[in-house]
Amino acid sequence: SKFLNDKWMIKNGFLNDVREHKPWWWNIKVQKLNLSAPLILLPEVSCQKAIEILQEKGYDQAPVVAESGLILGMVTLSNTLTSVLAGNAQFSDPVTKVIYDQFSKIGLEDSLGKLSCILENDHFAIVVHEQMQFNGSGSSFMKQMVFGVVTAMDLLTFVSRNDKK
Repeated sequence: SKFLNDKWMIKNGFLNDVREHKPWWWNIKVQKLNLSAPLILLPEVSCQKAIEILQEKGYDQAPVVAESGLILGMVTLSNTLTSVLAGNAQFSDPVTKVIYDQFSKIGLEDSLGKLSCILENDHFAIVVHEQMQFNGSGSSFMKQMVFGVVTAMDLLTFVSRNDKK
């Protein structure tokens, strides 16, 4: 049934939006949001330390990224606290025990329209940028770099500040 859902098809890149009356911001690229660099946690950070870092820096969430650059998921302050208080995790456990491993990614070149479709169901999207890297033997591979985390509030702030009335 998800293949009959236009929003799912747009979100997953199988269909371009066919809406006739798109808002003025629909085709603007995600890079225009001017997101600040994200706070990134390594997988070995403890739940206790993650809570301290997020509170100290004023963040609600942060991507958890392995040293290899692989995006493992997203840790949120509320999910970490809920898991610890419910006894499903200990303060000493690594954040990998409490991460959301189901998350949406969006590229800098994607449209705000695609982002809005993602944010209808998800609380956030991880903004990634693909980068070609070469190893010592000259072999190349694509690596995704976390460029930012975007929420509905970021999109709303952009639209309200730039509203073309």
